[in-house]
Amino acid sequence: MSVRIDISGLRPTGPAPARAEPGARGRIAVVPSPLAELGMALHALSEPAHHPGLQSWVTGVTARLDPHLADRMCEADFLWRTTFSDLFLACAGVPGGALPGADLAEELELLDKLSDEQFVAAALEFTCAFPYGTPGPGPLTDERMRHRALELAAARGPRQVRFAEGLLAEPPRIRAWLREFLQDCDEAFFAEAWSRLRHQLAADTRLKTDLLRHKGLAEALAAVSPAVTVDLDAGLITVDKLGDTRTATADTGLLLIPTSLGRPHLMVLHRYGWQPVLHYPVGSPELAAPPTVEQLALRMTALSHPVRMRLCRHLARSAYTTGELAQVHGVTAPEISRHLGVLKKAGLLTTRRRGRYVLHQLDVTVVARLGSDFLEGILR
Repeated sequence: MSVRIDISGLRPTGPAPARAEPGARGRIAVVPSPLAELGMALHALSEPAHHPGLQSWVTGVTARLDPHLADRMCEADFLWRTTFSDLFLACAGVPGGALPGADLAEELELLDKLSDEQFVAAALEFTCAFPYGTPGPGPLTDERMRHRALELAAARGPRQVRFAEGLLAEPPRIRAWLREFLQDCDEAFFAEAWSRLRHQLAADTRLKTDLLRHKGLAEALAAVSPAVTVDLDAGLITVDKLGDTRTATADTGLLLIPTSLGRPHLMVLHRYGWQPVLHYPVGSPELAAPPTVEQLALRMTALSHPVRMRLCRHLARSAYTTGELAQVHGVTAPEISRHLGVLKKAGLLTTRRRGRYVLHQLDVTVVARLGSDFLEGILR
């Protein structure tokens, strides 16, 4: 399971397609986006459990938030509660692709450049489950899609129905509402946060750009996240996520946009007709590299077997040989070896030799992290 980005169309071709000036068509650019970071701020305020590291910031903003603005925040929270809408990466939808603006005002101008069809499709993505990675008619032109949008919105409550009805009937009015709301959020809390965050994001941007120019794409993507890999010969970037889809840069290029508020989310914009975007959390050296989706599946499967659960009860307390475990559990040594092999393959055991004996012990640190690793994996 992964999201794959075909980069074979990037220029220049060859072993280092990313060594190019940021912003050129068909090239890779690393650029911060104030609009994307505002989207992540709204997401964190709506789903603080996704971002335990932001608890104090969320508490502070919520405590001083104007009640009227807080109510407005609930009117369209489906644009940022589930994750956050592609509307916050509006630069990718501008025909031909564009770089994010230097400030929120420039970003909102890019948002204004999206067609009504683009705006409506992106706004209804999470609530109405419209096709994302393939072409097709939209609800503004297709009556069946319009009916489906309203039907799906009804299942989510009256607030969603009102928003969907307004969006389908008067897209310019909803666009104006969202623009004003984002400007009010900027004045209320985001401008202050951005004044701090932009320095960290700019530093990360310089680092990744330098890696692109001097070390190549593989080094730069390795610094973005261990979950991102590249096969230069195949012209393919692979992002380890719970999903299975593919997109291509064509001649529009690829944007790498860092986020400070977004951890643990590592998101790939792969909407049909939009420039692909890799929206990644800036690195934290103190955090261990997250396991892959395959590793998570192996570990959870390994621990789910009742015999291996009983083995773990002993192995968590002390180190044991295969023979000792066989005697304690009344199982043959080959059967114990098989179960230990499953646990070891999943990365849950440590082993050490004592003379001619091999001692096995549960890696309790890895097991203790499994819950947070699983949560990070499904939110990635």
